[in-house]
Amino acid sequence: MSVTPTLPLLKRVPPGAWTALAWCVSVAYPAVVLGGKPDHPVSHAGGTAGHRDWALLTAASLVAFSAAALLRRRPLLSIALLLVATLAVTDATRANVELPLTALLAVDVALCLVTAARPCRTSRAALALVLVVLITHLGMVPDNTFGLTTATYDGAPAPGTVFVIDHFQLTTSLPHIGVSDQGVLAAVIAWLVGRSIRQSREHAAVLSAQVATQAVTAERLRIAREMHDTVAHSIGIVALQAGAARRVIDSRPDRARDALTEIETAGRETLSGLRRMLGALRQAEQDTGAETAPLHQPSGLADLDRLAAATTAAGVRVDVRWQGERRPLQPEVDLATFRIIQESIANVVRHAEATSCQVSIDCRTNDEVAVEITDRGRGHGTTPGSGYGLAGLRERVTMLHGEFHAGPRTGGGFRVAARLPVAGGAR
Repeated sequence: MSVTPTLPLLKRVPPGAWTALAWCVSVAYPAVVLGGKPDHPVSHAGGTAGHRDWALLTAASLVAFSAAALLRRRPLLSIALLLVATLAVTDATRANVELPLTALLAVDVALCLVTAARPCRTSRAALALVLVVLITHLGMVPDNTFGLTTATYDGAPAPGTVFVIDHFQLTTSLPHIGVSDQGVLAAVIAWLVGRSIRQSREHAAVLSAQVATQAVTAERLRIAREMHDTVAHSIGIVALQAGAARRVIDSRPDRARDALTEIETAGRETLSGLRRMLGALRQAEQDTGAETAPLHQPSGLADLDRLAAATTAAGVRVDVRWQGERRPLQPEVDLATFRIIQESIANVVRHAEATSCQVSIDCRTNDEVAVEITDRGRGHGTTPGSGYGLAGLRERVTMLHGEFHAGPRTGGGFRVAARLPVAGGAR
């Protein structure tokens, strides 16, 4: 049973609630921190003024709360309403009244949230809307970076004069940054923060998709490897027994009957394994959230005697030699060791044209187990390690941080050897 994790408290709060909270803070800041009172102007740093008429404040708050409710569905309209409410409650529509930075808190929060959650086109349009309004307001205020002032002068031109025409001069406050200029900078910073949040979220989504894809690919490779290991050996035994039955069917009917019995047994076991494997796959597709039955796995080296007996009965004698004391191994090491032996024996049956092979399992050291399979056939291929079977074995051993070697022997035949760590296991 899958359980969806609960989101953190901060993420459970909707964007509109954050915007409404920011508006309440921006409205309460002049009265609580600066000591303003209703129906009286409040002095802000930099000569700004905010009007505290309760009727206007209530109307502006209603507009702001409506904008917060519309933030998710109509983000541009929401930001436009927040700008109107902010300009109204601060009296910033009048000339020479600067717009305090704290008054833009709701606008900046909404801009950041829209940028983080909405497409790039919408976020850029929201930023352009805020900047147009704020830069237009800057033209009405002389004490800011962009504001220009014309005046007459008597004597030397005033500092910051751009040019002089007769008795008139055009001055600028550059490079002074006024209170209204800070609002423009804060809006740009809010947009950049929201953009960073969106990019981080998109990057996390891409990484999550890559991890899911890699998990699916790894599972498919594991299933393909298990299917190859299960089917390849059985098909090799079937082919060998069928050939033996064909040769003795006239002269030794009893031997042919035994061979056909072995073919039937191997075929039934292979079909049973495939049914279990496909059944587990179908169950995983139909019930992705529930726990699925694991694919059938052999019991590891405990099945080695049965494997050797079946192969010997098929015409290829398997001599198993244990060195050291047999001891239980970790499941992944035990299964990998069995698969190495099974695939190597299957290659002997299918490719080597040998009548026997030797399997040596060395457990004399406590930190590793070594396995070696040799034969005196004609070899398994032109290139050492060729074919999907040996490639799958090499992958298994690599995953367990072991060593794997496969190639022709100097005196003829083929050799497969592997060393698997026991103490550390798979990491």
